[in-house]
Amino acid sequence: MYSKSGEITLIRSKVARRYAKAIFSLGKEDGNFEQYGKELKEFSNLLEQNRELSIFLLSRLIPLESRQGVLKKVLEKVGFSEVTNRFLMLLLEKERMDQLDGIWRYYEKLMDEAMNIVRAEIITPIPLSDSQRERLENALATFTGKKVKSVVNTDPSLIGGVLVKIGDMVLDGSIKAQLEGLKQSI
Repeated sequence: MYSKSGEITLIRSKVARRYAKAIFSLGKEDGNFEQYGKELKEFSNLLEQNRELSIFLLSRLIPLESRQGVLKKVLEKVGFSEVTNRFLMLLLEKERMDQLDGIWRYYEKLMDEAMNIVRAEIITPIPLSDSQRERLENALATFTGKKVKSVVNTDPSLIGGVLVKIGDMVLDGSIKAQLEGLKQSI
């Protein structure tokens, strides 16, 4: 059974998915889904960086008409597509602007699926050179059958080797894991 916050989180994620699917389907129809995704991410980042704007747009104490006027001016300055502008105005009108980050995250997953992309986190004990990263991405692309977009992080505790996370899959080729395996077998 879900706690109150668990129920709210589940509902919020369902709402975010529904809105993401709606704008994504528009983007698929008109061929602009990448542009809409870029614009949603940009606006989500704008709200994250500009706390005052975020608080203003989310505040139900401020009349909706005032918030719509400010959002309209912001959207004119950033120059987004008409579809994205209408979508963001709809989110504000329906008091769903607080869902934008979740909408963007789900939209990104939909884009990745449509473009046959998989995201990988690569963890190494030392930074990778560009050529090492490229070779690893190519090997992962061969393994997954998809284009790989990766983020590389360092963790000196790995000692050597590499740890790769792709969705729920973990490929652990680290020396640390090999030593732990050896320890278990002894």
